[in-house]
Amino acid sequence: MSVDPMHDNPAHWTRGPIKLYFARDDRRLIVPKYRRWNGWTFNFAHPAAPLLMGAILFAPAIVEMVRRAAG
Repeated sequence: MSVDPMHDNPAHWTRGPIKLYFARDDRRLIVPKYRRWNGWTFNFAHPAAPLLMGAILFAPAIVEMVRRAAG
């Protein structure tokens, strides 16, 4: 049995096959996935989550633009 009431609250997870975690009261940025054995995910209600996701998504494009400008 889990001892993490924030994680185990179904209200903090989206419905459907893809589970996203949204818990404004949870200060953690990275939390275990809905099925803990499956890895880790972001707390999308955390203020830093959009910035980190943007950095992850746009980093390859920025690196490519810098590479083309330098070469």
